[in-house]
This record gives sequence, C-alpha cells and structure tokens, in this order.
Amino acid sequence: MQRYPDIEIYLAKAPIEALDAWLAATLDAPPLSRAGKRQWRTTGHLDGNKVPVLLVEQAADSFSSLWFDSDASPWPRDADCARAAATALNVEVRCSLGGWQPGDDPDRFWRVQPDGQEDVITWPDSGK
Repeated sequence: MQRYPDIEIYLAKAPIEALDAWLAATLDAPPLSRAGKRQWRTTGHLDGNKVPVLLVEQAADSFSSLWFDSDASPWPRDADCARAAATALNVEVRCSLGGWQPGDDPDRFWRVQPDGQEDVITWPDSGK
C-alpha cells in the first residue's frame, strides 16, 4: 500500500484536551500550542522520525483541519487516520477520497462516523 506524503483530516469537533491525549498516545507529542489565530502546532515522533502537526480550527465550515506534515505518520492514507480519529475522539471525521489527481471532483469526501459507519459525501466549499 502506497503511503501518502502527508495526512489531512477534518474533525467535526476538535477539543484540544482530547486531541492532546490522542496525539501523545499515538505520536508521543507534547500538547498543542497556539501558533496564530485558530492555529495550534506540535511535533510528534514515531520510529525516530519527526511528525509536525498543525490544527486549524474552523478551516472548512465548522470543521477543523488536522494536518500531519510527514509520510512517517502511523497511517498510510488519510482514510486510515480518519478511522483512528473518529474512534479515539468520538467525532465525525472527513478526508479526501484518495490521493488527489487533476480532474478529481474537489467536493467529494470520505466521511467516517464515530460508530464506524463510512460513506462518500459531497461537501461543497470545503476549503480544499
């Protein structure tokens, strides 16, 4: 399975304390710290690799963007991360359908519900 060069998911709710706990458990990351208006950063570590993390609150509609700027995250694809986040944080998570290619519909996303349900949705004006 091909690993994506980075991972980005969108969280319906992004409680900082819950994110801090999940990122610490998953990436041995220190707590998120403010990095500007509606932005938070931390850097995790996995198998000797740094994994920079950026949270942007209300990046698309009421969803927050969580971006792992590394191919060394625990997840090979956005959907894998979305499943882990939905379960760990008990929130709806959205992500791209796959690696984006020219001609792909930018409004088509994968949605993962906390109860494990998954489906393709149309999410116009998502900021992508």
